[in-house]
Amino acid sequence: MPTFVLATANKHKTAEMSAVLAELGIEVLPRPIDLADVDETADTLIGNALLKAHAVMEASGHAAVADDTGLFVDALDGAPGVYSARYSGEGATDEKNVQKLLGALSGVAAESRSATFRTVIAVVYPDGREIVVEGILPGVIIDEPRGEHGFGYDPVFLPDLANSRTLAEMTMEEKNEHSHRARALRALAEALR
Repeated sequence: MPTFVLATANKHKTAEMSAVLAELGIEVLPRPIDLADVDETADTLIGNALLKAHAVMEASGHAAVADDTGLFVDALDGAPGVYSARYSGEGATDEKNVQKLLGALSGVAAESRSATFRTVIAVVYPDGREIVVEGILPGVIIDEPRGEHGFGYDPVFLPDLANSRTLAEMTMEEKNEHSHRARALRALAEALR
């Protein structure tokens, strides 16, 4: 059974990734407690995922898996994109990021609010091998948050497949089946085969 150390310290991502990876027969070890946050200085999702995976692999001595996710909104020329987690600036929170996004889309017609969630997952092995995969989930940004589940932009992201439910209105099981992160994790499972 493959074993990876998770690079994320985000409890929501940890739960989501651990659940999906366990279903795929991959054992997950927690991120080293004493490891400081990795500065995400790359200007791409791939670059940031690799930065995090390398840092965790070097700290733990084990293969590490890291992700970076961005929300790319067509009407905003791809923003917030790679800066999604810190879109609202210093001290960014999920709520502040969502409010900034909705403000930026104020006056934009519903049919022009297309967006794509993209997750890049990188695995780095102690011998230097790297695997990079991506999961994509198209949808639209709605006018106001809906739903109690999920995190980040989930309450305002309506996937094309969702039967009028945001990611935050889906159960964890449904989200783990359909989300951008789940799609990237399935791509990872394929790459590992």
